[in-house]
Amino acid sequence: MGEGTATELVASRLFAPWLAEARTSLAFTTYRAGKLFLIGVGPDRRLTIQTRSFPRCMGLGTGPGGTLWMSSLYQLWRFENFLEAGQTRNGHDAVLSPVAGYSTGDIDIHDIHPDAAGRPIFVATRFNCLATFAERASFAPVWQPPFIDRLAAEDRCHLNGLAMRDGRPAYVTCVARTNLVDAWRERRGDGGVVLDVASGEAVATGLSMPHSPRLHRGRLWVLQTGTGELGHVALDTGRFEPVCFLQGFARGMAFVGDHAVIGVSCPREDRTFDGLALKERLEREGVPPLCHLAVVNLTTGDIEHRLAIRGPVQELYDVVALPGIISPMALQPEETRLHIKFVAPERTM
Repeated sequence: MGEGTATELVASRLFAPWLAEARTSLAFTTYRAGKLFLIGVGPDRRLTIQTRSFPRCMGLGTGPGGTLWMSSLYQLWRFENFLEAGQTRNGHDAVLSPVAGYSTGDIDIHDIHPDAAGRPIFVATRFNCLATFAERASFAPVWQPPFIDRLAAEDRCHLNGLAMRDGRPAYVTCVARTNLVDAWRERRGDGGVVLDVASGEAVATGLSMPHSPRLHRGRLWVLQTGTGELGHVALDTGRFEPVCFLQGFARGMAFVGDHAVIGVSCPREDRTFDGLALKERLEREGVPPLCHLAVVNLTTGDIEHRLAIRGPVQELYDVVALPGIISPMALQPEETRLHIKFVAPERTM
């Protein structure tokens, strides 16, 4: 793969043909290894793989025209595609260039989604709130759960996921409804909730470490990470309906038509995931956790394709689809190419 890493990506036989047929590409983050991966398909119908390094990169979000948002350790980055439609460079049909970087400090940004105006709304997990960027502060709070009594740099409930509807925050996930620093860690098994942003009320309770809520085709999809399940929540009853079991710790979900692409990680060595139903299920099945992308058929629950990630990369956070982009590449802020690469505005004078 280059860049001096020993990481190996191994795709199931039909993964690349599926990606080519969908005319899309994927981006995912590996926050402990600090890598942004871009996965596409080249003219030879084989996978194209590119990595770029950012410290503790986590949340990803996409916007119109190929905009890509990404959080890193203390910054929020905005990438724009510097190629015109139909233009290619070295076999790539998108060159994602970092055009803006907002210094937020280490507020532990998780999910990111642009609102109707294109403004990024992100989960500031350390401060237990939804936020956006600010001109004269590290961030501007947008919303916080009603059980959080004040804005504090204490991860009290592990607010982590955000689902949007019509360009507005609709639902969030928390590991527990707690108002004390790190108290959520004692409720990982059954304290998880999905909250309605408009009302602040819980629409689902009793979940195990819910992550990555997403609205897709009329359903609210959620990863119940502590049990290793993808499922959807019935908004009238709050019941979680599992669709499939995933072989590891699931976080990050994107949709490509009738399929969900899900990031799945291996447990940490510090035993953070001990005592969860996920570990018991893996032991019962007699299989180890696997770091991979799983492509799930939403109708059948079948895992139709996988991209296994082997080597030092063991934890993924987020994944997004880049529709209409077949083989993307990205630049890093310090790259020499950015010194001489620019896109001039249209002439207006």
